[in-house]
Amino acid sequence: MRLDDRERSQVLVLGTGVAGLAAALGAAEQGADVLLVCRAAEPNTTNTSWAQGGIVFRGDGDSPDLLAGDILEAGAQYGLPAAAEYLATMGPRLVQEWLIDRLGVPFDRRPDGSLDLALEAAHSVPRILHAQDHSGAAIEDALLQAVRDHPRIRLLPGYQAVDLLTTHHHSRRAVDRYALKNRCVGAYLLEVATGRVCTVFAGATILATGGAGALYVHTSNQPSCIGSGVAMASRAGARLLNLEFIQFHPTCLYVPGAPRHLITEALRGAGAKLVNHAGWKFMRRYHPNGSLAPRDVVTRAIVDEMHRTGAECVFLDLGGKGSELVERFPTVAESCARYGIDIASERIPVVPAAHYTCGGVVSDLRGRATVPGLYAAGEVACTGVHGANRLASTSLLEGLVFGMTAGHDAVGRVREYPLEDELCADIPDWEPVTGPSNEDPALIAQDWSAVRHTMWNYVGIVRTRERLERAVADLRHQQVRLTEFYRRTPMSAVLVDLTHGCHAAGLIADAARRNPTSVGCHYLATREGA
Repeated sequence: MRLDDRERSQVLVLGTGVAGLAAALGAAEQGADVLLVCRAAEPNTTNTSWAQGGIVFRGDGDSPDLLAGDILEAGAQYGLPAAAEYLATMGPRLVQEWLIDRLGVPFDRRPDGSLDLALEAAHSVPRILHAQDHSGAAIEDALLQAVRDHPRIRLLPGYQAVDLLTTHHHSRRAVDRYALKNRCVGAYLLEVATGRVCTVFAGATILATGGAGALYVHTSNQPSCIGSGVAMASRAGARLLNLEFIQFHPTCLYVPGAPRHLITEALRGAGAKLVNHAGWKFMRRYHPNGSLAPRDVVTRAIVDEMHRTGAECVFLDLGGKGSELVERFPTVAESCARYGIDIASERIPVVPAAHYTCGGVVSDLRGRATVPGLYAAGEVACTGVHGANRLASTSLLEGLVFGMTAGHDAVGRVREYPLEDELCADIPDWEPVTGPSNEDPALIAQDWSAVRHTMWNYVGIVRTRERLERAVADLRHQQVRLTEFYRRTPMSAVLVDLTHGCHAAGLIADAARRNPTSVGCHYLATREGA
């Protein structure tokens, strides 16, 4: 199945992680026809599939107030209380209704058949559901099957969003150019295999494109997580917020020359301790909760310990629980075994890596962005839930809740504001550049290297005013060059990625430069103390 050059759908969803799948199901359940697309050839190529730890549910003695309090505390009291309360109230309900009752996600259970609830950092009680250490994949597989089975959802892999269609930027009608409010009416989509650009109109467009962790040298993210949704929303005129709050996961496998495989925080919840080369449990020096301190604290503590000792990494010590934890965390055990590390008897070398984008496209409790017709859900969105830092295992929950909510609300909008035939007729197709491709793989690789090293060195775990000023200037210069190149060469998926990524990196760097206060993930130091 392929898209025509010009297509229409009631609801267009961009992205097939938990937020995109939930949004598609939410809209389809309300009777809308949904087009769901993703860039990858396989729709499960998402950060959701890589998520290890689990999803927040409800624990013994738990309550929405207690969970909301933990969310706001982990976010350095920088979050929106109403958003945290909404997630804490709706989240466990939707997990029960959709993941447990309807889809039968195989979460781990105790011998008596009750759900096995894990404890993770900064949570007041054990409340994390998990399917060993491949919880995200279990959730993704179940939601994806439901999407494939739904008669109102068209799932088309291999289509990449180039730009959002808006009335202010694309309509040739004078009435639209002069209107006070802009309106999103779909997107230009690139067919990755052919380079053909399709014009897709939709009454509601839901961004579920994920975060921006792959803009950094060291990341736990899929390579596709380059901030494309943030870049497109910015160009469409949507409000962005909290982009400076990039959460770095404290523990990714450190093997020189190898990818940075995530080592789930749940290992520390199960008793593993962070130690240095000498075997000293150094975290008590930095926080009373030791290895279960909030992620930003643990991350900076690891960096400080590495600087203090001159080491390239620190270690997770499983103590006497190694053999027990191999069975509980098979994904971690397999990742380590690939590089000759037996977690049953050896310590795991770890370093921090870019993990989660806490800010993004501002959206309300219904998923609505500030441009009418545009929604955002999941990691691309900024609902106010996470504030300046994210509480462990809330990402899958946020995607489920706000994806489903956005899908429901989008149907109401489509019915209230249907697309006019005249408007669609007055929005032109993409104008392709003709001639031979000017892409040079070496130049593109160098551009990506420049973006990622700029972000890692200047907009990383510890920042200074001087580093941020340099980052903004360098990325602006690079973006000007790319824009000029973009106008002179035929469209390709590689070029779209690079343009989105450089734009998003510039937005994140500028947001960090404009925030003078250290809070949560955004940590400023003097040059001497960096």
